[in-house]
Amino acid sequence: MILDEWAKRWNIPPVALRDLRAAMGLYEEPVTNATKGEAVNQQAIRLAAPTHGGRLWRNNRGAAVDPKSGAHIRYGLANDSKEMDKYIKSSDLIGIEPLIVAPEHVGQTVGLFRAVEVKPDKWVYRGTEREVAQLAFNNLVISMGGLACFARSPREVWPL
Repeated sequence: MILDEWAKRWNIPPVALRDLRAAMGLYEEPVTNATKGEAVNQQAIRLAAPTHGGRLWRNNRGAAVDPKSGAHIRYGLANDSKEMDKYIKSSDLIGIEPLIVAPEHVGQTVGLFRAVEVKPDKWVYRGTEREVAQLAFNNLVISMGGLACFARSPREVWPL
């Protein structure tokens, strides 16, 4: 709030202040008493990604039968078979963020893989079969040097 007061005193336009916050990676969640569901939280996280230099895309997963051919079609990452789906479930959001590493890549930007499993506000990990399979994907991503998490808000993805 102090920054807002300072900006007002110096006649800094609100759009300039929002741009400064985005450039600094300071995403502010709206204050509300309402409980938000997964779809609302997913959109807030996707909208926050560019303020951290990255991009996130929806990873729709599932299976369907092609009505013309009758072929069974699976879609989404790590959804190669029904058996595989029991043990690993890829995240709702998949993306990439820039990362400058050292010493052998000094000055080069490297893409860092990010996966976010979005949850509603009141979600708590209970170790269900589905959550265990989602955690397996998170652990795989992390073991390979990427970033992965369960999240209910942008702050759980990008802590200040």
